[in-house]
Amino acid sequence: MSQAIRNPEIKFTKLFINNEYVDSVNKKTFPTINPVTEEKICEVAEGEKADVDKAVNAAMAAFKLGSPWRTMDASQRGKLLYKVADLIERDLDYLASLETLDSGKLFTDSVDDMDLTVKCFRYYAGWADKITGKTISSDGPYFVYTRHEPVGVVGAIVPWNFPLNMACLKLAPALACGNVVVLKPAEQTPLTALYVGSLFEEAGFPPGVVNIISGYGPTAGAAISEHMDVSKVSFTGSTEVGRIIQAAAAKSNLKRVTLELGGKSPNIVFADSDMDYAVEQAHLALFFNQGQCCSAGSRTFVQDTMYDEFVKKSVERAQKRSVGDPFDRVIEQGPQVNEEQFNKILDLIESGKKEGAKLECGGARYGDKGYFLQPTVFSDVKDHMRIAKEEIFGPVQQIIKFSNINEVIERANKTTYGLAAAVFTKDIDKATTISHSLQAGTVWVNCYECGAPQAPFGGFKMSGFGREWGEYGLLPYLEVKTVTMKVTSKNS
Repeated sequence: MSQAIRNPEIKFTKLFINNEYVDSVNKKTFPTINPVTEEKICEVAEGEKADVDKAVNAAMAAFKLGSPWRTMDASQRGKLLYKVADLIERDLDYLASLETLDSGKLFTDSVDDMDLTVKCFRYYAGWADKITGKTISSDGPYFVYTRHEPVGVVGAIVPWNFPLNMACLKLAPALACGNVVVLKPAEQTPLTALYVGSLFEEAGFPPGVVNIISGYGPTAGAAISEHMDVSKVSFTGSTEVGRIIQAAAAKSNLKRVTLELGGKSPNIVFADSDMDYAVEQAHLALFFNQGQCCSAGSRTFVQDTMYDEFVKKSVERAQKRSVGDPFDRVIEQGPQVNEEQFNKILDLIESGKKEGAKLECGGARYGDKGYFLQPTVFSDVKDHMRIAKEEIFGPVQQIIKFSNINEVIERANKTTYGLAAAVFTKDIDKATTISHSLQAGTVWVNCYECGAPQAPFGGFKMSGFGREWGEYGLLPYLEVKTVTMKVTSKNS
């Protein structure tokens, strides 16, 4: 069993460029805050445009034809990725502890995140020497084939809710394809990403292949999105920022963009489902990671004939949810990531009360220190209310009544988002109809948040485009080149 380190040593706080830790050009730093205590953990180097330029230049040098990275066998790239996985596994307790300190997520969840990160690297390590093109039948005396080639310099911008896992979910497939990367971790949670830079160097990656720039979105993030020598940006975060990144990419060099954005995912519970199981799964679908999950089941649709009982049991479950020190294994809910997120959630709770939803439990701060919130449940929620339309990203469950399958499909799809969805029923026809009808990138049946490195993940509509995980997760990092060769016979 993993052992928590309550006060992990902060080993790296500088930018990681060309396999070295360096100060930012302007020597500026910014604080990263412990959400449990609201106190500063440490100061971290604040990268800006000049630092992004340095990192991109290092990456371009590493990507030049004839460089050690470009001439490396694909199987050797895979070995390096396997080595990174081994090093993360070696340092798992430290990394999980550092993640919990910086983000406030439960230590047990941080351990799971690190386990999944290791699996991510091993999965894509196995792909490194299996990325192939095709031979194509062509009219005339021509031999036609395709090559799948790396796009070049990849900018990766990641969120704070799964800090290292999301970073490595972009690093692993990009590197497996032979790209080079400039990574910007979220300013709220930079510590684990900065540490992992040292593991890439230890594993034997050539200088410049992986570069890590801590800093703010409007400066460092914008510099990556606008950079003329960055060929692709992969972003996970809010829809609002996704719009900004896409616009910046269009105004610069038309770099390709993949976006994994917000959600307001419907979780549909039919009366023929197992009540207690559905209550527990709906609870976990919403409250997991303090509600800070883009695919959270944040609209719980419950059939009218079981609605009242479902609400009663859901309230009882929420009231039993333990809140407190995320390093304590018996605790189920830690703090929100920062004061801004904390206040946003409280504002949306107030809007729910004002618009007529029934506050069944919670709705206020928990304790007097740290960004802790009471587990909150609303019933009598209507589709027009802000809490039913906007992404809350917090421990606030909305339970909505419906009567029949056609109605709930229409209402579930009536959203600008389309990231995930779920249905709970014992009827295979209902399950199949719902799964095929919902506008969502992932649909779970009688489960929630069940994923695997082999299964693609991504959104419809304003939840973004492109896919991560699985073979589909390689495609955004590859260019397809067609080679047509005239074949001349010796007798002609």
